[in-house]
Amino acid sequence: MSATWVAVLAGCLGCYLLKLAGLSVPAAWVEHPVVRRVVDFVPAALLAALVAVQAATSGSELVVDGRLAGLAVAALALALRAPFVVVLVLAGATGAGVHLLQ
Repeated sequence: MSATWVAVLAGCLGCYLLKLAGLSVPAAWVEHPVVRRVVDFVPAALLAALVAVQAATSGSELVVDGRLAGLAVAALALALRAPFVVVLVLAGATGAGVHLLQ
């Protein structure tokens, strides 16, 4: 068996055991207010981390370019409660504009 298949099977087993561990936690622990509050914020934190990595890196380098400017404009538009389509258009136009100026 190749090293790739060993890695795939190990990943499958790890995911299964992680899911099993989550299902094995007593309900009283999950319903604790602190745990609920943390669990509510985990998806937002993961999404923010993914966006930050995609907007500020290229390969293994930290990069400041049009993507970061577009992200900043999108954040500002969202803070001003602009409709989502407007946020997308503004962010795309900003990113494209910065790329054209470089």
